[in-house]
Amino acid sequence: MANKLNLEVVTPTKLVVSEQVDLCTVPGTEGVFGVMANHAPILATIAIGEMHYENDGKQEKMAVSGGFVEVSNNRMTVLAEAAERMEEIDVDRALKAKERAERRLQEAASGREDIDIARAKAALARALTRLKVAGKM
Repeated sequence: MANKLNLEVVTPTKLVVSEQVDLCTVPGTEGVFGVMANHAPILATIAIGEMHYENDGKQEKMAVSGGFVEVSNNRMTVLAEAAERMEEIDVDRALKAKERAERRLQEAASGREDIDIARAKAALARALTRLKVAGKM
């Protein structure tokens, strides 16, 4: 087990993953980065995006949205605002969220001032990530 990393992914509502892994890549706000066993300690913020982890040649994907990651002593803890494994993603819900966000952005572009553009862009990014992780894009 010396060459494994203990990965935990936690959201405000549940423990999503708790596994020993060989490698984990995370969408950091400063760019995607990978972590393996014996990695130097790090504390970083997470962006909306795809997270991958691999164990014995098998790769798993999940969609994450915001939060923090801490790495220390062969332990990686991801505290995410939201995290969904590939098989947990509700594709119909993600498609509706995508359409809703795109509609709001179109309304904002046409001059409607009560649209929060940053919020609509974030919603679109989350929906697109969920669809990509689910294999629908």
